[in-house]
Amino acid sequence: MSSSLSAGAQSFVPPSQPTTSNNQLPTSVQLPKLEAVEGAKRLAAFAAVDKHVGLKDKIIGIGSGSTVPYVVDRIVAQGKEANKERIFLPTGFQSKELIIKAGLTLGDVDQFPQLDVTIDGADEVDNDLHAIKGGGACQLREKVLAEAATTWVIVADYRKNSKVLGTTWTQGIPIEVVPFAYATVLSSLARMGSLSKLPNGKPGLALRMGVKKAGPVVSDNGNFIIDAPFGEDWMRKPAELLKTIKLITGVVEVGLFCNMARAAFFGNEDGTVTVRNNDGSTESIESVPDVPDLSQPGPAKKAQLEQEMKVSGGELRDA
Repeated sequence: MSSSLSAGAQSFVPPSQPTTSNNQLPTSVQLPKLEAVEGAKRLAAFAAVDKHVGLKDKIIGIGSGSTVPYVVDRIVAQGKEANKERIFLPTGFQSKELIIKAGLTLGDVDQFPQLDVTIDGADEVDNDLHAIKGGGACQLREKVLAEAATTWVIVADYRKNSKVLGTTWTQGIPIEVVPFAYATVLSSLARMGSLSKLPNGKPGLALRMGVKKAGPVVSDNGNFIIDAPFGEDWMRKPAELLKTIKLITGVVEVGLFCNMARAAFFGNEDGTVTVRNNDGSTESIESVPDVPDLSQPGPAKKAQLEQEMKVSGGELRDA
């Protein structure tokens, strides 16, 4: 074996991002235009990072889903200096690969049980910021990092923004179960009223089966996933539904995230971002810059700084 091949086999070094002299992505390079949905995902991710991932945030959870790669892109764009002391915790295989390939420092919840912020996608979000997650079978790890974070933020495109859960995500609530108990859990869910057939005629309550794989989907934890659709009466009280399902023996975790999100960012087709906050307020971001501006703190960070200055007797001034 040649010496050059041996040296190359010792370690894999992810390709570095192009940077300017101040270690930020080149501002002269225009971001590629994306199709409507992908563009909306990017807008939501960029806006959420700009507002909730500040220089003081060092332990950061990276969630799962199709919007999350844009979250990592924006974090990388904050520059090497901003990221050199940060640790990033993944919710699953996808986010772990994103962290490694971006050249960010990978950590584990065993080492860092308390996070500053976690940003994650969602399959659907209702008016009260309750969310359905688990379309990618990562709901257990996603919920661990969501609960461990001081701030948990949802990023999604406009299609995920609903008044009532189950409006657009009709496949059902993703439920992670131990393999031994899946049949008894299915029976219990059926007795609760989970629909055996959807209104559109498609199959309802079922064990999720693999695509291009013989047999059921297996989570990163070695468990099975059940998709359990419920009628609107149940979906209007998701917190109660969550507790009821969680009490079924054999259930590991339920893909209902209730009363957890600080805010949800939805990218829209017209280039704006709709932000719904947990205090009931809604705001609209008319445009998102191509590169992050770290010179000014976002509203959440500014409030934190103002409080710190008040305690210390100082004064916070805009630049």
